[in-house]
Amino acid sequence: MAHGQDAATQQQIDQINGRLQDLLDVQATQAKRMDALQKDIVALQDRLNQPGETSNQDDLKKLAAQVREIDKKRQEDRELILKEIEKLGKTSGPSGHKPSPTVTTNSATGSSAADGKESGYEYKVAAGDTLSIIAKAYRDQGIKVTKDQILKANPGLNPNNLKVGQKIFIPAPAQ
Repeated sequence: MAHGQDAATQQQIDQINGRLQDLLDVQATQAKRMDALQKDIVALQDRLNQPGETSNQDDLKKLAAQVREIDKKRQEDRELILKEIEKLGKTSGPSGHKPSPTVTTNSATGSSAADGKESGYEYKVAAGDTLSIIAKAYRDQGIKVTKDQILKANPGLNPNNLKVGQKIFIPAPAQ
């Protein structure tokens, strides 16, 4: 069970690292282009300062425009990297969704209520869900529940074999 969660967490970390590395590679490529353009500018300025050599002002203007364009692209990439990091930090799991509670009752479990039914929430399993991710998402919404409580409330549930669309019962915290 813990191995499956570790694997899911590692997969998520690998995805984040891959996206971040792609963005950093693009940024490095642009830095190299900027360096090359800066060298071109220096060379043109040197030519301009040499006696008998005349440089075309249009060449300098074109070069300056290219430098501005690359710098603008670099800034856009930086903002994109920051947005991606922020977005990845907000996701609750590999699927990026957050479970939403729906109040229901469950008579299949050991009861804590006088009428033989336990109050709680019905949850439909989504892709990438684990019991730990589900429990954390409910805790983030103020519903104090643990993975063990979910297992106890769902006899026969195999935490290593959750199926997309499968409905599980999330017990409400005892009052």
